[in-house]
Amino acid sequence: MTIEVILVDDHPMFRKGLMHLLVDSPAVKVIGEFPDITTTREWIAQGGKADVALLDRTLREEDGLDLVPLLKQHNIKIIMLTIADADYEIRDAIEAGVDGYLLKTSEPEQILQVITGVHQGSSMFPSHVMQKMAKGELLHGIFDKLSQRELEIVTYVARGLSNRAIGDSLGLSENTVRNHLRSILEKLNLANRVQVATLALEHGIVKRKGTSNQEV
Repeated sequence: MTIEVILVDDHPMFRKGLMHLLVDSPAVKVIGEFPDITTTREWIAQGGKADVALLDRTLREEDGLDLVPLLKQHNIKIIMLTIADADYEIRDAIEAGVDGYLLKTSEPEQILQVITGVHQGSSMFPSHVMQKMAKGELLHGIFDKLSQRELEIVTYVARGLSNRAIGDSLGLSENTVRNHLRSILEKLNLANRVQVATLALEHGIVKRKGTSNQEV
């Protein structure tokens, strides 16, 4: 049985190279290639069907993960094929529901292997990702997208300090602290400092009162 694949990537040369790779495999047939989310949605709306999608994370100014719900709705397996290799980027993809994750530096044989495995119903992720998943590191590393300074500010927020008090402790202006906090909220997709403090406590960034090694 031939696996029908679509490519969703905003780089024409990469799509061309990938198609050249896949055309040599009798088990895989590329039935469509798209540069962005809009054209992919239009193709699906017109009745397009596929078994597997190779999806890039960055599509011009769009996030490829925004396409995941639609692909899943139409029973299309999803392999994230990207240069994004940070832990939080991989975790975002896993939480979005992708079936596999590959870096664009992967060997051709590995790409074909993952396509086949995903089509057969397996979840296909690099071995180092599987090890981190087994240890729970990807699930608890939500703060790894923050800079060291932002992480410091999170700890002070969790202790209940005001922006002025945080600034005094870190040698920063109150306005600078406010800007850092705005960035933190955006990166963590939170609405206010109370949610930041709650998340920090839940993930052990700052210990709750009554536990050992509590920061004061």
